[in-house]
Amino acid sequence: MMNLIPPSRLHSHTASACDSQCHTRPSIAIRISRLLICGLIAILVQPALPSLSAQDSTDAPYPPHIVGNSHLRVLPKAPNGRQYQLHIGLPDSYGTDKDRRYPVVYVTDAYWDFEKMMSIRGSLVYDKVAPEFIVVGLGYAGNNLNYGDLRRLELSPVPFGEPAESSGKAAEFLQMIKNEVIPFVEGNYRADPAFRVMSGASLGGLFTLFTMYTEPDLFHGYIAATPAVSVGNEWLLEYEDAFSKSGKQLRARLYMTVGGNESPDFMSSILRMNARIASRQQPHLARNFRVIDGERHAGMQFESYVRGLRFVFEPLAPETGPSTFP
Repeated sequence: MMNLIPPSRLHSHTASACDSQCHTRPSIAIRISRLLICGLIAILVQPALPSLSAQDSTDAPYPPHIVGNSHLRVLPKAPNGRQYQLHIGLPDSYGTDKDRRYPVVYVTDAYWDFEKMMSIRGSLVYDKVAPEFIVVGLGYAGNNLNYGDLRRLELSPVPFGEPAESSGKAAEFLQMIKNEVIPFVEGNYRADPAFRVMSGASLGGLFTLFTMYTEPDLFHGYIAATPAVSVGNEWLLEYEDAFSKSGKQLRARLYMTVGGNESPDFMSSILRMNARIASRQQPHLARNFRVIDGERHAGMQFESYVRGLRFVFEPLAPETGPSTFP
C-alpha cells in the first residue's frame, strides 16, 4: 500500500524538501551565470565555420533556366570563314501535329532578341492574333565573342566608323542567310517557305530594310524596329531611290518603328525613311509605321516586336477584332 502524506503535513514536507535542496544546490541566479559564462567561452574557442552567404548560394548546383522547345544548331563554317549558330524555337504543337508546316520568323542578334521573340510569341498565339510559328535567331558559335563587333561587321550594308573594314558586310551576310540558313531550316524543320519574316532592331532593323530592297522575293514580312537609317550618311535612302527607279515592286508587309524619346538626329533619319516609303507607288506593299511613345532606343523594341508580329501575321491570324474571351 502506498504511503500517502496527509494534507495537513503536505506543506511542511514540501518546504522541508526545498530547504534540503537549497542547501545542496547553487541558487538559480548562480546557475544561470555559470551557463552564460560557459556559452561565451564556447563561442570564443570554437573554430571559425564558413557562413552561407548570398554568393555561396549562387554557386549551388541548381538547374539552369532553359527555354522550352528550343534547339541550338551550329552550322558548318561558312565561306566567309565565320561559324554561325541558330537559336531555333519550335511551336507547342510541333511535336504532336506532325503534318503541319509553320511560318518562320528570322531575327538578328539572337544572343539578345531570340528570347524576346519567344516570350512574345506565346501571348500572341494565346490571343489568336498570330498563328503558331517557328523562331530562328541568327547568332554566332563560340565563347567570349564580341557581339558588338560582329553585328557592326555583318548588319551594316555600307562601311561606317573606324576602322571602315570592320563594317559593311551586310550583302555577304544576306547571301549566307539565303544560301545556307534558309535551306538548312527548311530542310531540317517543318518550315513553310510560303511565309518567311525577317526582323531586327537598330542595325538589325537597318539590315531588315536592306534585305527587303536587295532580295524582295525572299521574305513576305519585315519588322524593322528603330532601324539605324543614319548609318553611312543615310546611305539607305539612296539605295531605296535606286530600287524605286528600277520599277521593281514590293509584295510584302512592313512594320517600322522609332522610339519617341530617341536622339533627335537618329529619329529624324527614320522619319525621313518613312516619308520616302510612303511617297512611293507600291500597291502591293502593306505598311505601318509607329512612334513608340515615351521610349528610348532599347526599351521600344518589345512593343515594336509585339505590334510588328501582329501586323505581318494579320492575313494568317486565327481571329481579328475584339476578343470574345476572357
